[in-house]
Amino acid sequence: MKVLAMAAAVLVAVSTTLVSALPAQAVQVSRQELIERAKTWLTASNGGPVPCSQSLYWGSEGYRQDCSGYVSMAAKLGAPGQRTVELHSDYSVAIAVNDLSWGDIVVDPVGTGLTRHVVIFDRWADPYRSGYWAYEQRDVHGTSHRVVRYGLVAGDGYWPRKLKNVTG
Repeated sequence: MKVLAMAAAVLVAVSTTLVSALPAQAVQVSRQELIERAKTWLTASNGGPVPCSQSLYWGSEGYRQDCSGYVSMAAKLGAPGQRTVELHSDYSVAIAVNDLSWGDIVVDPVGTGLTRHVVIFDRWADPYRSGYWAYEQRDVHGTSHRVVRYGLVAGDGYWPRKLKNVTG
């Protein structure tokens, strides 16, 4: 009986830890909804991309117009958006590059606010997996959907991650 009580206590502790591992302001979002939300910024500025800015906020939801604000908006992580470092350390878990699926993120969490970066993985660009389509918010261009290679070159500082609140 004591063994069962101890096992139950361990299960409660583990389940509490798993549930509380996700910050309170994060709601669940499906991969499809995340990608649909990401696409909205491609044409949200009078038919063009939302301009990139670390100090401006977009639309009625009020997300920061930088890369981490953009990912936060797409993933419904709460306005004005999480920082790149928090997206990496608090809101996601590590995955292998070969396990990337649409709606996952690829993050460079090291450096300054001007050098860190995060993108949303869409799909592989070719059967050799030498590049992938990503949604990103970038300097002069604003929101874009293009082929990138972040995280595919050893030592480039980018890490594939799965957001904890993404389902499917």
